[in-house]
Amino acid sequence: MATPHIKGEKGDFAKTVLMPGDPLRAKFIAETFLTDAKQITDVRNMFGYTGMYQGVRVSVMGSGMGMPSMAIYSHELFKEFDVENIIRIGTAGAISEKLELRDVVVGIGACTNSNFANQYRLPGTFAPTASYKLLKKTDMVAEKLGIDLKVGNILSEDNFYHEFEDVNPSWEKMGVLAVEMEAAALYMNAARLGKNALAICTISDHLVKKEYATVEERQTSFTQMMELALGVAVELDKE
Repeated sequence: MATPHIKGEKGDFAKTVLMPGDPLRAKFIAETFLTDAKQITDVRNMFGYTGMYQGVRVSVMGSGMGMPSMAIYSHELFKEFDVENIIRIGTAGAISEKLELRDVVVGIGACTNSNFANQYRLPGTFAPTASYKLLKKTDMVAEKLGIDLKVGNILSEDNFYHEFEDVNPSWEKMGVLAVEMEAAALYMNAARLGKNALAICTISDHLVKKEYATVEERQTSFTQMMELALGVAVELDKE
């Protein structure tokens, strides 16, 4: 049955869902890569679709911006619609000199300045990590596609705009590659509900080198990570 934020019934979504932040990117993926794509939900204009890719049933849906929005949609997909795997495909800002604009980064872990984990009442600090199952398949598919993955820690921040400074340089000193705003909540939801999650991000902004992609590029041109995530969905279907 439908939830407060997603229309549809059990079975309307595939076991693997790709989640860009931008619902228009979800629409682009459905129209560009999927066959027989059907729109499942449009509540609050957060579009979700299910279709076929290389003979495999795949869904794609927007998550919105920030951890609260990602947390709501991923929780409902995991718990109410029996989704097993969510692959975030979004943009990130590089904070490492080792990265270039348009590099594809996979977050093996998601550091955060959010209080999201407080709800679990843990006697310490929880470390949100990707599902090894998805990470392993992503690495395999990337090798087939000739994509040079950059794998490491990313930072999920609550703030896009900062009062006193941009991202604290201490994160880069600890080897963190890039900053985004959703992965930590996704990883924690997956851990709590016994599901699988992974964040694949394209570098849209380089915060050190002051290089930036256009709005149009962010919405439609980061096809490498899209094809990578779709390839992972195909591999997951073989199990």
